Amino acid sequence: MSNEKDKQEMPDDLKRCVQFHGHICPGLIYGYRVAKEAMHLLNIERSVDEEVVALSENDSCAVDALQTMLGTSAGKGNLIIQNYGKNVYTVLSRSGRRAYRFSRTTRYDYAGGDKNEYDRLEAALAAGTAAESDRRKLKRLKIDDLLSRPFDEIFTTLSVPFEEILYAAQSPSQPCAVCGEMTMVTKMRRSARLGLVCIPCSEKALKRS
Repeated sequence: MSNEKDKQEMPDDLKRCVQFHGHICPGLIYGYRVAKEAMHLLNIERSVDEEVVALSENDSCAVDALQTMLGTSAGKGNLIIQNYGKNVYTVLSRSGRRAYRFSRTTRYDYAGGDKNEYDRLEAALAAGTAAESDRRKLKRLKIDDLLSRPFDEIFTTLSVPFEEILYAAQSPSQPCAVCGEMTMVTKMRRSARLGLVCIPCSEKALKRS
């Protein structure tokens, strides 16, 4: 399948994810599928402010699809990463006061039409004999499979109790007593000897003591 054909067949919203992330990969597809399902179940659109909150239990490529599709970001405070290394995502709607948790509970099992070719490529990769063209083809097979497979064959979906997430904190800043760099007051530590200091300066002081 040529790159030109890929671009023609790729949905516009997925194109935006790829443009933001820089390339297409299976990890990005996980996030894309989760975001699409969450938007459908919660009847939400892309968040302009903090109407939607996403909690990701990993820091993988999937997070970039959540940012693009759901309008969640660390800067706005509505993207929370709890990096447990788990392929698990929770999406909340503030207005609907509803939330869904999406989790991968089984190993990835290719279900595409060219199973023999997939197994051959996987074996070559495991043996360290896969050429770059083999790696690209294997990735393409996984992507096509993840895009075409029913969502419930990829993720387990669970409606979970809505828990209010605090809006992004706003706090005045002031200079650190040691380095002089402006720091949010709520992120500073108080030193009996120096006054308010930033976290790095506080940790350096502890190491010297």
